[in-house]
Amino acid sequence: MGRALLDWFPEIMTSSAPEPVPPLVHFFCGLLTLADWIGSDRRAFPFESTFRRDYWETARTRAADRVAAIGLAGGSLRLCGAPGWALISDHPSPRPAQQAVGSVPATERLVLLEAETGSGKTEAALWRFATLLAAEEVDALYFAVPTRAAARQLHRRVNTALKRMFDAAPEAVLAVPGQLLAGEAAGRRLPGFEVLWDDTASRPARWAAEHAARYLAAQVAVGTVDQVALGGLRVKYAHLRGSALSRALLVIDEVHASDAYMTEVQLAMVRSHLALGGHAMLMSATLGAAARRRWLSEASADLAADTARPYPAVWTSRGPQAVAPDRDSGKAVHVEAHRGWTGDEAARLALEAADRGARVLVIRNTVIRAQETFAACHAARPDLLLAVEGQPTLHHSRFAAEDRALLDIAVEDAIGKDSPIGGRIVIGTQTLEQSLDLCADLLIADLCPMDVLLQRIGRLHRHRRPRPPGFEAARAIVLCPPDGLDPLTRTAENGLGAYANGPSLSGVYVDVPGLAATLAEIEARPVWKIPAMNRALVEAATHPEALDRIAAAQGWQPYRQRVTGKALAEMGAAGLVLLDRTAPLPRSFPDDERIRTRLGEDGVILTLPEGTRGAFGTPITRLALPAHWSRGLTGEEEVQIDPGPPIRVTVSDRVMVYGPAGLMQELGEQHGA
Repeated sequence: MGRALLDWFPEIMTSSAPEPVPPLVHFFCGLLTLADWIGSDRRAFPFESTFRRDYWETARTRAADRVAAIGLAGGSLRLCGAPGWALISDHPSPRPAQQAVGSVPATERLVLLEAETGSGKTEAALWRFATLLAAEEVDALYFAVPTRAAARQLHRRVNTALKRMFDAAPEAVLAVPGQLLAGEAAGRRLPGFEVLWDDTASRPARWAAEHAARYLAAQVAVGTVDQVALGGLRVKYAHLRGSALSRALLVIDEVHASDAYMTEVQLAMVRSHLALGGHAMLMSATLGAAARRRWLSEASADLAADTARPYPAVWTSRGPQAVAPDRDSGKAVHVEAHRGWTGDEAARLALEAADRGARVLVIRNTVIRAQETFAACHAARPDLLLAVEGQPTLHHSRFAAEDRALLDIAVEDAIGKDSPIGGRIVIGTQTLEQSLDLCADLLIADLCPMDVLLQRIGRLHRHRRPRPPGFEAARAIVLCPPDGLDPLTRTAENGLGAYANGPSLSGVYVDVPGLAATLAEIEARPVWKIPAMNRALVEAATHPEALDRIAAAQGWQPYRQRVTGKALAEMGAAGLVLLDRTAPLPRSFPDDERIRTRLGEDGVILTLPEGTRGAFGTPITRLALPAHWSRGLTGEEEVQIDPGPPIRVTVSDRVMVYGPAGLMQELGEQHGA
C-alpha cells in the first residue's frame, strides 16, 4: 500500500505542503469531508474486495464521473442564452431595481439591494446569478430566506425560472430538513440512508437533497438562513457547508428579519464566504441604517444623514447607487391607528369591509389572537372566510407542513394577484408577511415595528387591478392597545413588550420605544407614499438617535437599556459559538446540542402515526409544538390520534385538538406566538 501511494502521489517525494494558514486549513477540512462523502457512496464506488495497485486510475475515472453527475464539476451549468433580462423574464423590460442590479459589474463581490416589497427582488437576484455564472465567477446558487414557509414558496418560483434559464435545467433543492424535494420530485426516506424518489428519472444531482449537511453542495438550493448559519457555527459539518458554499452566489433575502444573534452568525458566515472569493447578495425592503452598518462596515452617522440616504438603492464597494423611481409601483397608503385589538374588534372591522366587497387581510401578532379573530368571524359569517376543501380556516404556523402548503395556495387564490373581486377575509399571523404574492383591498394589522409594518403593507394594493367601491385607495388599519404603550414596558400583551426572564427580556416585539416611534409616525402622517417615504419611516422608528429621544421623553430609559443589553448579550452569545476561520482549527467543538442557529427554546416535533389525516383530509406526518407547550417533552413520546373531527392529539399528559383553526390546547392557553 505504501509503495502504491508513492506511485499514485509522486509529489510526496518532491513537493512540500503549502503553509498551513488557518483559512486554507479550514477550507481544506471542508473539502476533504465533501470528498469523503462522495467517495463513500457505493452507487459510484462499488466495494473492491481485493487491493489493486492500478485502482488509482479506476478511482480517478469514477470520481470524475461522479463529480460531474452530481453537479460539482466546474462549468457544468450552461445558460441557454446571453445573461440578459430576456433570459430571466418574459416582461418586456426590467423594473428599475432589477436594472440597477443587472448593471453591477461581476467583479463586485457583495451587493445589497434595498427596494420595496413587490419590486422584483427575486428576479433581480436570479439575474445577478446569471451574470456571475456567465462570467465564470460562480457555479451555484443558494437562496436563503427567513422561514420554512417562505422557502417552500420561493422554491416553486426559482424552479420555474431555472427552466427558462437553462436548456438542461438543474433541479432546485428545497433546503428544509425533513422535506425531500428536488425540483418537482419528492423523495421518501428508506432504511439504510437510501431515498426513494417519486419518479423514474435518474438524477444523481439529487444527492445534495438527500442529507441536510449536503444542501449547500447543490447546484441550486432554496432554503432557510439556518443552513447558512450552520456553516458559521462550531458544529458538525460546518466546514463541509462552508467549503461547499464557496462556489455559490449566496443570496439572503429579508436580512432585516434577523435578531442580533442571527445577524452576527450570518455576518460571520458571509465574511468567510467573501474571503474565499465567493459572492453574496443581500436584499431587504426595510433595512435600517444601524443594521446596514453591520453588513457593510459603514461609519456611524446621525439620524438626519441616514434619513437622507437614497431609497431604493443598490449598495456595492462604491457606495449607494440610487434606483430610479418605478412608475408602476408607487402607492399612497392611508394609515390609521385604531384603539382596541381584541379578536371581536378585529372581526367587526373585517366583516364590515368584506360586506362591502373588500378582500380583507388581517395579520395578528400572535396565533391565539388570530384564532380569536377567526372564531368571531366564523360565528358571524363563515362564508366570507378563507377556505380549504370547503372548510373555513386561517393561516399561521401551527399547521402541519402538508396543510400549510394547501393554505399557501388557498391564500393566493383568495387575495392574490388574480383573485376574483368579492368580499372575503384572510386571517393569519407573521406567516403572511413574506413570499406570498398577496394583493388585498384592505389591511387590518396589529401594531408592530416599522420594518414589519411596511412588510405587511406590501401585501396591500400590490398590483394594479380593479377595486370595489370605497377601497380604490390603499388603506391600513393598525390595531393598538387601548391603554397605550407604557404598560407594555412592564407586561407583554399580544406580542408587544417583554416578559421578564430573569435579568433578561423575552418576547416577540420587545422594543417598546420602537413601537412608540411607529405609532407616532402613523398619527403624524396619515398618508404614506411608498416607496418614497420608506427610508424616512424606517429611520424614524429604528435609528438609535430617534429611539433614545423617545425613551427619554417617556421615562423609559431603564427599559431601553434592557432592550439594548438584550441585543448586546445576543451578539456576545453568538461570538462564543462562531467558527473563526482566521484562527487555527479548534481542538474540540462544544456539544452540538447546545448550539442553535436561533436563540430561544425549541419546540418538539411530534411524529404522527402512519395514516393520520390533517385538517383538510389529506395525510400529514408531523406536528411542531410551540416551545412553551413542549416543556417536559422530548419528541420521542408515542402520539395517539383520535380522528375526530376535530382531531384529538394526545402525547404524554397533554391533549390538543387539530382542525381548520390549527393546533390548539384542549383547555386553552395563556398566550401564543
